[in-house]
Amino acid sequence: MPKVDDAHFAARRRQILDAAAACFAREGFHRTSVQDIVRESGVSAGLVYRYFTSKDDMIAAIVTERHEQRERRLREDDPVAAYTDLLRDLGDPATHAALRLSLQVWAETVRSDRIRDLVRSGVDRPARLLAGTALPPDLDAESVVRIFIAIYQGLLLQTVLDDTLDHAALAATAERLLRTVLPATH
Repeated sequence: MPKVDDAHFAARRRQILDAAAACFAREGFHRTSVQDIVRESGVSAGLVYRYFTSKDDMIAAIVTERHEQRERRLREDDPVAAYTDLLRDLGDPATHAALRLSLQVWAETVRSDRIRDLVRSGVDRPARLLAGTALPPDLDAESVVRIFIAIYQGLLLQTVLDDTLDHAALAATAERLLRTVLPATH
């Protein structure tokens, strides 16, 4: 049997994760079966199980990837601009399914310690990133991060509930608030 190269492996994995994310966003974690993911992805059930042992593994992979993507953006030269871009992106109609999926992930933290730990790491890592930033002495870095994560989460929820929000105005306001607290960046 020929060896599967890394690019092929990554492409198949991506195909399965994209299908799983689409199914989860549409039907939720518990109403989506592996057979639904098989149908959506166009691959065999055996191949799905070759890459993932369970739906929980797929959920964990999706959560991990999304946190890594956001963290990469926040590591840019200007984390304030990166953060406000994330807020603007909430208004992009192409993100609607991802927003629905995020809400389901947060709800899943009540049921699954594994998912709760992954989601928690998505809060803890940005807090550690900001900890190295020179903040005014009366501000706690973790508190600042958690407040702005709460703003992001709240705006995500509001976006799912109300598609008429002005995300550009919300992002501009958040940027102004952040720039009053954080020192100038590159």
